[in-house]
Amino acid sequence: MFKIIVALIFFILLASCGGNGKYAYRTDSSSPRKGQKPYTINGELYEPLSSHEGFVQSGIASWYGSDFHGKTTSNGDSYDMYAMTAAHKTLPLGVYVKVRNRNNGLETVVRINDRGPFVTGRIIDLSYSAAKEIGLIENGTVSVRIEALGYLDESVHDKKAYRAPSSYDRGSFGIQVGAFSKLENAHRMADDVRQRFGVASIKEAVVNGTLYYRVRAGNYASLKEAEQVRERSSDKLISGSYAVALD
Repeated sequence: MFKIIVALIFFILLASCGGNGKYAYRTDSSSPRKGQKPYTINGELYEPLSSHEGFVQSGIASWYGSDFHGKTTSNGDSYDMYAMTAAHKTLPLGVYVKVRNRNNGLETVVRINDRGPFVTGRIIDLSYSAAKEIGLIENGTVSVRIEALGYLDESVHDKKAYRAPSSYDRGSFGIQVGAFSKLENAHRMADDVRQRFGVASIKEAVVNGTLYYRVRAGNYASLKEAEQVRERSSDKLISGSYAVALD
């Protein structure tokens, strides 16, 4: 009897984490900004976004399962393949994201608690349960649209609704196309970008004690606009990169 009760509790909790339920989300984060510093993977520099507001992205989703089960994620959680979580390269950790399978229309909601996937062309790595919910398991990858919802608002009870961001991001955004430890290489890339796209800039950043020169293409009024340019570009230099804020 005890085992049956435990099993029932497990399935109830699992179901409550699914993407079909609707909850209230807030736009600000009261949690520490862990995982918000720039980082490098395979020689490439990534800059986490300071805000999720207005973030919409389309691309390829994949999933990760038992090989990573129990390992530590980027925010310090133990990865649980049965929880509704995901990895993204630049979204703030802790943000909830709606993921829609563009092939079958199925949707799920996940919490970003890890970084990745570091495979060209992929924008999000879903947990096993999240991937199963949108029919991703069999094919391994699928075209998706993701939309950042916000942080879970635990002060709102029994409310079946999403809270949209109070305002969409405004500022100055570009598409980071490279990061170099030598300034001359950054200038060479920036010159090439200017010839191809008209606008390029270089920004310095110190990561783990190493100075990098980051090259960005374009200057857009919103993150959404920068993402749309990246998604629609036929140039692999742009489509294989990601949007960042121009400080």
